[in-house]
Amino acid sequence: MMNNKRPGPAGTPGSSPPPAEKGPAIRADGLNVVRGGRTVIDDLSFEVAPATVTGLLGPSGCGKSTLMRAIVGTQANVDGTLDVLGRPAGARQLRSRVGYVTQNPSVYGDLTARQNLDYYAAVLGIPRRERAEQVTRALRDVDLLGHADSLTGNLSGGQHSRVSLAVALLGSPELLVLDEPTVGLDPVLRRDLWNLFHRLAGERGTTLLISSHVMDEADRCQNLLLMRAGRLLAADSPGALRARTHTGSVEDAFLHLVDAAREAEGATP
Repeated sequence: MMNNKRPGPAGTPGSSPPPAEKGPAIRADGLNVVRGGRTVIDDLSFEVAPATVTGLLGPSGCGKSTLMRAIVGTQANVDGTLDVLGRPAGARQLRSRVGYVTQNPSVYGDLTARQNLDYYAAVLGIPRRERAEQVTRALRDVDLLGHADSLTGNLSGGQHSRVSLAVALLGSPELLVLDEPTVGLDPVLRRDLWNLFHRLAGERGTTLLISSHVMDEADRCQNLLLMRAGRLLAADSPGALRARTHTGSVEDAFLHLVDAAREAEGATP
């Protein structure tokens, strides 16, 4: 069971409560996930600041996708504390506030890009009078207006993925959780998407958590969560990680931390 206990309100009788400070967009404390008898997420504790671009990096199989499913509330057997936008992960109130893009695009190939977005806008409960504007904006954000009326099944793999991203942008979510959104894309499109991610954070105040196993994308992020074998190796900015490990790249910093973790494991009786 996920434990999300909170203290009661502070303040003295008869006085106004202190103004609430905006807390982290994501807060995990002692987070564990066991699947098939195996610990997939092992005692993770971290915070993700609002309106930032945070990279979740690590090799395939290290637990990134499981962590993302836990954050959006679709992962079973989650233990520990996991708050998202001030509420327990998976709470009903978060459904319209969190956008999620999986590695496999979840859109319909027999609908056009515009029809897919219109369908999901209706599912999200966006009023009909606002749908056309929101659909057009989302298509423009991912540079798909020119293919809006093409069948999604006829689009390229990269365009297909961008339709899924456009769906996640509907309703202007406060948190976007993107599972390897740039894998397989050409360098120009990758650059354009990262520019979009930073624009969403800077201009709209959106928080983005973006997973990748490609270390050269790390420097595009403001903050990083580095994972290995279900555990968190580090949570810091790219520059701070390089400085702390006396290395010239995030990949070298990651390898340094992996070696240090192995040495610590070997020294444990």
